Amino acid sequence: MGQELDCKVRLGRRSLAGKALLETDYLLFRGEERLKIQFKSLSAVTASDGILHLTYPEGQADFELGKAAEKWADKILHPPTRTDKLGIKPGVTVELIGKFDKAFKSELQEAGAKLTKEADLTIFAAETAADLTDLPKPKSALWIVFPKGVKTIREVEVIQAGRHAGLKDIKVARFSETHTALKFVPPRR
Repeated sequence: MGQELDCKVRLGRRSLAGKALLETDYLLFRGEERLKIQFKSLSAVTASDGILHLTYPEGQADFELGKAAEKWADKILHPPTRTDKLGIKPGVTVELIGKFDKAFKSELQEAGAKLTKEADLTIFAAETAADLTDLPKPKSALWIVFPKGVKTIREVEVIQAGRHAGLKDIKVARFSETHTALKFVPPRR
């Protein structure tokens, strides 16, 4: 998600100024103190009058976010699915290249995608930098899925390979706990 806002947070009787960052699995506050609240630990999420109220094991945090409070509460309660992040809509055709687990293939089908060759969208799995030597030339979009934080493949190598193939990198998405996805498209003419 990666949304960031300047705000104040109330923790009990204390009020702290800083920045709140809404991520996929947690909310991070950086200011006079640092606070990281994992969404899986939340017991209550509400928003009213511009304040996001989060109840977690250590107590309650009230974030003064203004108009964004309700939107953030909705995103915490209804996070985007992996197929939402990849832009998978009903009827889109998807080509998978490389190793993907059955759960991901099921997610695609549940989202209404059709798995086929000659697709609207190609999703390419790369486990090492060597896998990037034969990138497909998609008609529209190409997602390259690769492991995070390993020496066998780095994000800069993925970006370089996509650009070498004549594509433009436009988006990054969290694919899983262990993998990231980068989206590439052919340049506009």
